[in-house]
Amino acid sequence: MNAEQRKWTVLISDFNYADNEIEREALAKWGADVIAAQCATPQEVMEESRNVDAIISQYAPITAEVIASLTRCQVLARYGIGVDTIDVPAATKREIAVINVPSYCENEVSDHALGLLMAWARRIPHYTDEIRNGVWDWKTGRPIHRLHGQVLGLLGFGKIARVLARKATALGMEVIAHDPYVPDASFEEEGVPSVGWNEVLSRSDYLSIHVPLTSETRHLINADPLSQMKPTACLINTSRGGIVDEAALVRALQDDALAGACLDVLEDEAPAADSPLLQLPQVLLTPHVAWYSEESQVELRQTVSDDVGRALNGVLPRGLFNKELEKLFTKSSDPTNGERSFDEPKAAK
Repeated sequence: MNAEQRKWTVLISDFNYADNEIEREALAKWGADVIAAQCATPQEVMEESRNVDAIISQYAPITAEVIASLTRCQVLARYGIGVDTIDVPAATKREIAVINVPSYCENEVSDHALGLLMAWARRIPHYTDEIRNGVWDWKTGRPIHRLHGQVLGLLGFGKIARVLARKATALGMEVIAHDPYVPDASFEEEGVPSVGWNEVLSRSDYLSIHVPLTSETRHLINADPLSQMKPTACLINTSRGGIVDEAALVRALQDDALAGACLDVLEDEAPAADSPLLQLPQVLLTPHVAWYSEESQVELRQTVSDDVGRALNGVLPRGLFNKELEKLFTKSSDPTNGERSFDEPKAAK
C-alpha cells in the first residue's frame, strides 16, 4: 500500500485462541488493521464496533441493535459454518455482507460423529468407567450389536453428511438421508437413498443431525419425532444444540423410548451442573469440539480473514452468506487501493 491508501479496521469481537497473529497476517495483505476484544453481550460489541469496517465474531451476538449502531461497517463475518449469532436480515437491509466459512471441517465433524457412534455402539466409555471402578466384566455392557447392516439416518445431506455417509458405508452400514433442499442427483451421486421425514425417523438405528439452526429447524427434534424413532436408536448431534428439544430428549431417554444420545452441541453451553444430561449414563457428551483439529483451526482463521479482506476491497467473498448482495462486489481478486466499491451501509429504518 502507498501512503494515499486507506487502511481498514477489523474488529475481532471475541475469540478463544491464544493470539490473533493468523488474522493479522492475513488481513494485512488486504490493507487492514486488527483490533481484538472479548465481547460477550450485544452492548459490549456496540461499544467496540461503532467505527470499524468489519467484525469477525465467534460467539458474541451480532443483533439487530448492534447492526443499527454501526456507522461504517461493511462486513460481518463468523468463525464457522453457522450464522445463527448474526441477525442476517438486519445486516442485509443495511447492505452489510455476512460471511461464514461453509467448508473447512468436513473431515473433522464426520470423524467426530462416527467416533461418537462407535464409542456408543461398543460401550467404550462404559467399559472404561467399569474398569476404573475395579470391574472387569464384558457382560456389563450388554447388549451390543454389530454395526454392519445397521441403518444410519442422516438428517441433512450437505458436505459433512456426505463425507460421513462414505465412512459409514465403508463400515458396512446402510445409509439413508432426508433433505428436501438437496436435488436427487446429489443423493444418486453418493449412492444414498433419499427418504421422507417419517422414514428417516422410523428406520434409523442411528440418526445423525447435519442441518443449520434456523427458525425452521429450532427444536426440529422434539417429542413427536422422538416418539417415531426406534426405542433402540441413538441420536447424534454435531450440528447445533437448538435443533434438539433437550427437555423432550431427556424424557425420551428416561422413559426408555430412546436408547441413547451422543451430543457435541447443547442448547446452553456449557450445561448447568444439575443438567439431567449429565446424570444419564446412556448419554455421551463432548464440548462442541467436532469442528476442531489443529489443521482445521488454522484453515478457519485464515479463510475468514482472507474473505473479510476480499469483501472490504470489493472482491466477492467466497463465503458470502446473504448472496443477494453479490452485485455489490465488482473488483478483481487482486488487493486494490482500499477504496470502497459499494455504497456505505444504509441507515437503519
